[in-house]
Amino acid sequence: MRLYHGSNIVIDSINLAMCRPYKDFGKGFYLTDIKEQAENMAVRVSKIYGGSPVVNTFEIQDDFRKIEDIKVKDFGLETTEEWAKFVMNNRNRTFTNVKDILCNKDNKYDIVIGPVADDNTMETVQLYLSGILSVDEAVTRLRYNKVNNQVSFHTPLALEHLVLESRKDV
Repeated sequence: MRLYHGSNIVIDSINLAMCRPYKDFGKGFYLTDIKEQAENMAVRVSKIYGGSPVVNTFEIQDDFRKIEDIKVKDFGLETTEEWAKFVMNNRNRTFTNVKDILCNKDNKYDIVIGPVADDNTMETVQLYLSGILSVDEAVTRLRYNKVNNQVSFHTPLALEHLVLESRKDV
């Protein structure tokens, strides 16, 4: 399976310590299988932090979900209540119940797969969590959002299966 990482730098090696915390699925290295999404991210990141937009391309075996010793949390392509709670718990700086299965601040999952929580998605999630929308209303609204996907790597064990293939300027 081919995965793309849009950045403002060339990735020679992945250092999980350099990854930012409080992301959708926790602190980790984020990729997508949608090349255009990675290209857009590369442009966005380079505008914010400087540098030139570049897409780093990686390979992982197609059946990586079945690798022994690797714990994978796969939300699929749908935005669900479980996914929304997982994202909010990981993004919330004051959430401390790291043992909760709907949190990955302790890297209980080596790899997490699911939709990207963009601005439109997060507005709906926050309305749900604040009690303004019911679960059904929130899930219905989320179904109509165009969502991109992400595959995040959270542990050195998971990174062992990710192979750098190429880099390309955008």
